Amino acid sequence: MKTLKIGIASYAEMKARTMAIARGELRAKPGDPTVWFTSPESFAKLLSNRNRALLAQIADTHPESLHELAATTGRTSGNLSRTLRTMERYGLVRLHKGERGKVRPEVPYREVQLAMTLS
Repeated sequence: MKTLKIGIASYAEMKARTMAIARGELRAKPGDPTVWFTSPESFAKLLSNRNRALLAQIADTHPESLHELAATTGRTSGNLSRTLRTMERYGLVRLHKGERGKVRPEVPYREVQLAMTLS
């Protein structure tokens, strides 16, 4: 089972980490998060109950298009498109472009792990 590792850090902390890696002062470890959010609230908003149900629906049914997904979820195509594009930016879904402009969503992970410090 593939797991997406997510971290929470301020923009300044993420920038400092990225710059340290680029300068060779820090080496990313295999278990480090690959996706970062600036707050627990932004993470929670993207992975709300409704959006987690959407991800499960995609993983279970493998829809061939956003139109097919809209029909089975009751969500509008515009709403789905916006939500899935945001999820794609964070690596939670992949959107494959097909013939005649069809877009097929795919969920590459079955699990998400969150890492954050409390201080």
